[in-house]
Amino acid sequence: MLTREAVLARNNVTVTGTGHQVLLLAHGFGCSQQMWRFLLPLLQPDYRIVLFDYVGSGGADLQAYDKQRYATLDGYAKDIVEICEALDLTEVTLCGHSVSGIIGLLAAQLIPERIRAQIMVCPSPCFLNLPPDYQGGFAEADLQELMDLMDKNYIGWAQYLAPLVIGDQTAAQFSSELSDSFCSTNPVTAKNFAKATFFSDYRALLPLNQHPVLLLQSERDALASLFIGDYMHTHTPHSELQIIAAKGHCLHMTHPAAVAAQIAAFLPRLPQIPA
Repeated sequence: MLTREAVLARNNVTVTGTGHQVLLLAHGFGCSQQMWRFLLPLLQPDYRIVLFDYVGSGGADLQAYDKQRYATLDGYAKDIVEICEALDLTEVTLCGHSVSGIIGLLAAQLIPERIRAQIMVCPSPCFLNLPPDYQGGFAEADLQELMDLMDKNYIGWAQYLAPLVIGDQTAAQFSSELSDSFCSTNPVTAKNFAKATFFSDYRALLPLNQHPVLLLQSERDALASLFIGDYMHTHTPHSELQIIAAKGHCLHMTHPAAVAAQIAAFLPRLPQIPA
C-alpha cells in the first residue's frame, strides 16, 4: 500500500482554495489539471480544491504507469480513491470533465461514505452508436480509424481531434492548447486511455448512482450531444441536467463563468453537512 506522500507525488496532487467544502477536479482524456486554471479563480475563494493528474497524464509520475491497471476506467477511478484516502477527504464533490464524469461515478461507488455529490461536465457513458436505441456519436469503425491514426501519425491525430473537441472556431487558442496537451502525453499511455474511454460502455452503471449529480452539457457538442445529456439524466437517479448555451466539449475552458455559476447554484441545494 502506498504512503500518503507516495500517492500525492504519483498523481502530482495540488491543494488550493480557502473554503471548507471540498471540490476534487478530475481532468478528461489527453488533458491535465492545467485545464482547470480558467475556473480556479472563480472557485478558490469559496472552496478547498484538490487538483491532480491521472498516472500517464500531465505531471504525474510516468514510472508508476501500469498498462494493465489503466486498460479500463477502473484504474483511473482507483487513482481518485487513493487520493481521497491519502488526504482523508470527506464530503467531497467530484467534478469530472468528459470521461471523468464516469470515472468519478466508479470512484464514488467504491468510497460512497467520502462523496457528497458529483458534477459532470460534458459526460458520456458510451461514445459508440449502438442502434436502434442509443446514439453515442461515433460508429465503431470511425473510432478504430482514429486509433489507427494515433499509430500512424500521432501529431496529425492530435491536430485533428483537438478542434473537434473544442468545437468552437472562435476559440482557436484552446484548440492549440489541447493539441499541445495531446502531443505532450506519452503515445502509449494516451492510446491505452483512448481505448478505455472511447470503446467502453458504462450505461449500466448510471442507475446505480447513490449521490446527487449535476450534469452540464453544451448546446452543441460533437462528443456528447444533447441526446447523451437527456439519456444520462433519464437513467441517473438524483440527477439534474443543465444545458449551457455554448459550443464544444470543454465548457470549463471556454465558458468557466457559466460552469462556476452552475456549481454555485447546485452545491447550496445539497443536504446540509452536519456540524
